[in-house]
Amino acid sequence: MSEAQTRDFRYERKFLVDQLDVQRVRALVKLHPAMFYEPYPPRYVNNLYLDTELLDNYQENVSGVGERHKARVRWYGDLFGQIERPVLEFKIKSGLVGTKISYPFAPFVLDGRFSHRYYLDTLRVANIPDHVRQRLRGLHVVLCNRYYRWYYATRDGRFRVTVDTEMAFYQVRKAANHFRHRCVDHRNVVVELKYGKSLDVEAERVSRVFPFSVTKNSKYVTGIERVYL
Repeated sequence: MSEAQTRDFRYERKFLVDQLDVQRVRALVKLHPAMFYEPYPPRYVNNLYLDTELLDNYQENVSGVGERHKARVRWYGDLFGQIERPVLEFKIKSGLVGTKISYPFAPFVLDGRFSHRYYLDTLRVANIPDHVRQRLRGLHVVLCNRYYRWYYATRDGRFRVTVDTEMAFYQVRKAANHFRHRCVDHRNVVVELKYGKSLDVEAERVSRVFPFSVTKNSKYVTGIERVYL
């Protein structure tokens, strides 16, 4: 299938927590008056981020450009080896809200032979629309990241929370990669509150209960700065 899946625009409030461990953060989420529950088990999330050679997407994010796009390939479970069910995602940011367009991507192998040429070969056989393929030809895989994520939601489904820890970032070069140049963050926990556009006023009351400060946080920006700059 090459059919895209598009989500509605939504808000994401992000909290970077550096004073509490992940178990304490999870306890605070579960004790929230909104009565968050875990709709499914936690899992490892893996991403390959795509950008231009000049890192245009990174520069736009740092500069605070209001309308921007970000491309990545995402999968779950093991980081290395045969990746059977990757998903190509375009994250679209418009002011304070964002959405995501997803396509099934071609299976590939992530190991020491991974390179820009291998990425192009995988792109060539991916069952995606031609205009998407053409757009991706001008991009490079520049960063790999991985984290462990817990999922929470209210029973009515209006609010969702994710809690991320064990964040690791790997530099990805054009030639063969051994993924030795990496940075692992054992300290910070990232919490995200996600909700629809019509719920912003109510979300203020929900987020106010958390003893965390809302912050601008991008795992992609963090990763680029950790392994390149």
